Amino acid sequence: MLLAEHFVKPPNWTWLILGYFFLAGLSSGCYALGVMLRLWGRPSHGSAARIAFLAAFPLVIVCPILLTVDLGQPTRFWHMLIDSAGGGLNFKYWSPMSLGVWGLGVFSGFAFLSFLGEIWAPVGRLLHSLLGGLLLVVGLVFALFVGAYTGVLLSVSNQPVWSDGWPLGGVFLASGLSGATALLLLLIAARHRSQVAASVGALGEADRYFVVIEAVLIVIFLVTVAAAGTIGRLFNVVGIGLWVLVLVGLTVPLLAHSRSRVLWPVLTSLLVLIGVLALRAAVIFGGQS
Repeated sequence: MLLAEHFVKPPNWTWLILGYFFLAGLSSGCYALGVMLRLWGRPSHGSAARIAFLAAFPLVIVCPILLTVDLGQPTRFWHMLIDSAGGGLNFKYWSPMSLGVWGLGVFSGFAFLSFLGEIWAPVGRLLHSLLGGLLLVVGLVFALFVGAYTGVLLSVSNQPVWSDGWPLGGVFLASGLSGATALLLLLIAARHRSQVAASVGALGEADRYFVVIEAVLIVIFLVTVAAAGTIGRLFNVVGIGLWVLVLVGLTVPLLAHSRSRVLWPVLTSLLVLIGVLALRAAVIFGGQS
């Protein structure tokens, strides 16, 4: 059972944590999409899977840098991993913070392995074997964990709004998958290669499902926060603007995606990514207002 993270006062999380939440969601989403396209997609989806794996690792490698800088004492970050007194691993399964750091670290390893597999043939051959398939599935589990973890970390706190919104883990996971889909579509649009474009319809259709799930979970989240009497924190002047961006990011994919193509892929993808970022900003800063 996870113990709650108690804050005596608002934790004063700034854009560094916002960036971490955003990039972790995109990275885990890209990796998850890469695995699904590679293992369960069509042969024509191989190039899109490659792009997903190539994107996942650079995105996730920025996350520990942001966390380290946010600590205020970057040189002590290693204390979260190593017990400075005994010299062993500092792993606390009951602590959301400890679980998150270790989960991010393990996922980063899988993301690096898949990244390496796309640029170095020997590793690529391994990942296309039966053993490689099993490794990808395990990596997928950690990717989904990281995608949901940031929301769970908020929901197990004692901070108003965050602790009132138990669906946040699912909200951030679905949002990260939608944002990753938008990022892949943006990268595909930049390449203009027919074999990659074959995946556009599949990605667009998947994004519709992600957006619908995300929208339903956001509604449930807002209902739970309203029931707790703290919803006003989410809808101050800045918050209203952020939620408008979230709404645009949810609506655009439903209007622009068809089974065969995505209308205005660059604009659509950018609006979705802005909405994904705005959602995290609204929740993080709303909970501290």
